[in-house]
Amino acid sequence: MPRTARGALTLAETAPRSRRQRRIGGLLTVVLVGVVGTAGYVGIRHLTRLVSGESCRVTAADQTFEWAPDQASNAAAITAIAVKRGLPPRAATIAIATAMQESKVRNVRFGDRDSLGLFQQRPSQGWGSAEQILDPEYSTNKFYDALVKVEGYTDMDIAEAAQEVQRSAAGEAYAQHEAQARVTASVLSGQTPGGIGCALGDPEGPGDADELLALVEKDFGLTGVVTGERQVLVSTDSDDAAWAVASWAVARAVDTGAVEVRTDLSRWERSMDEASLGWQSVGTGSSAGEPDARSVLIRLA
Repeated sequence: MPRTARGALTLAETAPRSRRQRRIGGLLTVVLVGVVGTAGYVGIRHLTRLVSGESCRVTAADQTFEWAPDQASNAAAITAIAVKRGLPPRAATIAIATAMQESKVRNVRFGDRDSLGLFQQRPSQGWGSAEQILDPEYSTNKFYDALVKVEGYTDMDIAEAAQEVQRSAAGEAYAQHEAQARVTASVLSGQTPGGIGCALGDPEGPGDADELLALVEKDFGLTGVVTGERQVLVSTDSDDAAWAVASWAVARAVDTGAVEVRTDLSRWERSMDEASLGWQSVGTGSSAGEPDARSVLIRLA
């Protein structure tokens, strides 16, 4: 996929993969399957990063799943908007599972007939213009607008709730993504603190604090402040909300150029090392400039 000036993956794919790309992907899959038999789970995670470069990991309730950075970024936007709207993590789970089935959580510019974006919404069916649908925040809000009209959606099976919105020809397919969607939503909504890490290479250029502030406001409706050169502080009203913002900041680092995220005496630091797939303790007491349990400090390159 093409990259932005800062090295981040662009948010929309313009065409399906070619036959050659699919053949290469299939070959890599065969290699990875072979590694499973000889090196186990740790081996395949390591080889995956060697092959694809960068990756993100979410862990909750003793379950771990891998995401490509662009997928994690889109999942973070989907979850943040649920938090902003005051919806339960269940809503984000349904939305992520839907996007996994419809687009692999990638903002694609192609699909069946005129279907577009994360949820393969169709301009001809009243979801909005093509430009609007390709805005992840817009398309996510439209999905939730439809979901909240489904009576009892929080008590439905994931596939049933998703199908009420999507009206897919294969509605049962959403169910296969439930576990990964649930873990991801739990982590990104702040219900599971410190459950995400991303192994990322150095950004190609400096981050922009104003752009980061605009994205925080767009996704969460929160107003942050610049506290230093390319450094942003976001305050929230709860520990869970702070962890939601912190987890979001890690997941969206591929887009923003974030190199460090701190909250609640914990730190994520950008690198390609195994340590970047988790959080580290930064001490037992607060100090000047250190965010508390309800605030998040994001440092850009």
